Amino acid sequence: MLRSSNPILSKKDAFTPAAPQYGQQYGQGYGQQGGFGGPQGPWTSTPAPGQQGVQGRMTLDDVITKTAVTLGILVVTAALAWNFVPDSLYLPAMILSAVVGLVAVVLVSARRTVSPALVVVYAAVEGVFIGMISKVFESYYEGIVAQAVVATFFAAGATLAAYKIFNIRVTAKFTKIVVISTVAFAGLMLVNFVLAIAGVGNVRGGIVGPVSGLSLLISAVAIVLAVLNLILDFDYVERGVEMGAPANESWRAAFGLTVTMVWLYIELLRLISYIRR
Repeated sequence: MLRSSNPILSKKDAFTPAAPQYGQQYGQGYGQQGGFGGPQGPWTSTPAPGQQGVQGRMTLDDVITKTAVTLGILVVTAALAWNFVPDSLYLPAMILSAVVGLVAVVLVSARRTVSPALVVVYAAVEGVFIGMISKVFESYYEGIVAQAVVATFFAAGATLAAYKIFNIRVTAKFTKIVVISTVAFAGLMLVNFVLAIAGVGNVRGGIVGPVSGLSLLISAVAIVLAVLNLILDFDYVERGVEMGAPANESWRAAFGLTVTMVWLYIELLRLISYIRR
């Protein structure tokens, strides 16, 4: 079964033959040609009578287009939040949007079929979060947002280039290590976020205070994990396209990639602030 560490792309029925509405006969041909790569892969099984052609296949163009849509919505709402949310409300807006965004991720992950409406909601709400946190960092470090945006797309582009040029193969062991590390790190960050909301620690000090070696190490680990998740996501989308995943799954793929890009941007924003102190 094809999986990714991304909380969206790891949905059980995302790119697997387990969803009966896709007209696939589960298990037919599975594992007969060395896994998913052979001509007898799970998405080449014979469709159920009367269901062939009900839904098109996901393509790379679909994923790129829908990823551009979600990122575009995110950027627009981030700009609106930046310009129209009063400074006195930046912290409540940031906390509320972070919580709602997390709920949206959970809802999309829990659904058997992807909901484009939820994808749009996530992008809009996460845009508010990005807009507020970016404005805070920009107020202390002029030009840091532009630097972080450029660094994010450069890192994503370089990762994709390395994935294609060096023909990186994602093994089960590699995936397991990245998944466990990501979950552990996410748990650590969630605890830190809750403590910050509860008033344990100085939020402003975390943005402009002195930088420790541990802070730099944590930031570096987070960026490495985000990049590794991008590799898993690229591999997952590529396999999904090759296996003929349903067309509507391009929304789930776009959502998953957007989640990872947002994480990468935030961590690069944090690292650049460390460097500029």
